[in-house]
Amino acid sequence: MDRKPAQTRTMPKPPKRHRQAPSTTNFARKLRKNTTEAEQHLWSHLRRGQLNGHRFRRQRPIGPYIADFACLRPRLIIELDGSQHAEHPERDQKRDAYLRKQGFQVLRFDNHTALTNTEAVLETILNALQNQS
Repeated sequence: MDRKPAQTRTMPKPPKRHRQAPSTTNFARKLRKNTTEAEQHLWSHLRRGQLNGHRFRRQRPIGPYIADFACLRPRLIIELDGSQHAEHPERDQKRDAYLRKQGFQVLRFDNHTALTNTEAVLETILNALQNQS
C-alpha cells in the first residue's frame, strides 16, 4: 500500500533582523573599552535604568554610525562632543540628519559640560525623554 507522507504545515519564517556590519560592531566594542572621562561619568548616571527607568545603551551602532548613548524607547540619542567635533561640524550635521531620519531625537553636549554641569545635562535628557513618551 502506497502511503503518502502527511502534509505538514510550515510556519512562515520570521523576518530577518537587521544586523550591523561586523566592522561597525567591532568598532563599537573597542569604543566601549576606551571611553572618555566624560562618557564614563555620564554613563554612571544613565546605566541600569537610573534615569526614571529608561534603559540606555552605550556605543550603540545605528546604521553606519555609533551613538555614544541610545535609549531605544523612546528614540533618543545622546552625543558627547570633544574638541575634535568643532573642527568638522558638517560631519555631525550629516550624522544627526541620518539619525533623525531613523526617528531619533539627538541631544549633543560637550565633554566639559557633561563633567561640570551633570545635573543640568541629566535634567535636559529627562525632559527630552518625557516629551517623547
